[in-house]
Amino acid sequence: MTELHVVYGTGTLGRWTAEALLKMGKSVRMINRSGKMSDLPNGVELVASDAYDSAKIIALTKDAACVYQCAQPAYYEWAQKFPALQGAILDAAIANGTPLVLGDNLYMYGHFSGSLREDSPVVPTSRKGKVRAEMAQQILDAHAAGKVRAAIGRASNFFGPYDGALTSFAIAPALLNKPVDLMGDIHQPHTFTYIKDFGNLLATLGTRPEALGQVWFAPSNAPISEAEFVKLLEAELGRPVKKMAAGAMMMRILGLFDKTIAESVEMMYEWEAPFVIDTSKASKAFGLQPTPLATAVRETVDWCKTNIKE
Repeated sequence: MTELHVVYGTGTLGRWTAEALLKMGKSVRMINRSGKMSDLPNGVELVASDAYDSAKIIALTKDAACVYQCAQPAYYEWAQKFPALQGAILDAAIANGTPLVLGDNLYMYGHFSGSLREDSPVVPTSRKGKVRAEMAQQILDAHAAGKVRAAIGRASNFFGPYDGALTSFAIAPALLNKPVDLMGDIHQPHTFTYIKDFGNLLATLGTRPEALGQVWFAPSNAPISEAEFVKLLEAELGRPVKKMAAGAMMMRILGLFDKTIAESVEMMYEWEAPFVIDTSKASKAFGLQPTPLATAVRETVDWCKTNIKE
């Protein structure tokens, strides 16, 4: 019988983690609250369940070879809801003795200079960064104490098919001949992660026991500026792309009318100075390589052509 891998969360990261596991020949169960998912990957078992209910999680993951935590509450509800959600999944992994892989971001590192590495100091400078830091440390502490076997995968700002964040405001509008929305200083170097590469990393962590107990960055291409990213988009579309760039003040104003944008203001430091990530650790350990940026942009544009409407 094919070993079962359970993915919590059917958003962009959960989807591409599941897709990578399917390519490895694994049996995949995905879990979300509604039991609904657009374009459900072929071969995936989708189950509706409450991710805050440890008893239900224990039952749904009892025979799993690995559990992947890719679920999250609304961006503006992180402080109130995120720790309990992830804590319930951790409790279930401990109860079942199941390895746990966490899909994480880079907020806990806060402002940094130079090139960020997995072992860089954790010094969060935002409210959401502190939440992420505490949640990740809980899992690392549980691993160190022998309560669970776990690994953490982290990525920089990502884009790609099914992404409702960077892709929706910095790529998709171009297909409708509208300005793409950029942030901060668009000439600063920035590491971008292709979402498929992030999903592939998590699937690798969940199938390679030597990865457990460590933090890993998703393989990503050399940094480019937002302005250079737009040039890649123009090359793919074969025409100029209009762009708009919002600074912190504009984001604050827009945040008066949108709670998600309001929560983005404290993260503007990522876009106002160089944001360079060293992702060589996973490449050296597992042979993982990032999808070339031009290919990633092409695949994302192709997806947008089919799925983005006026």
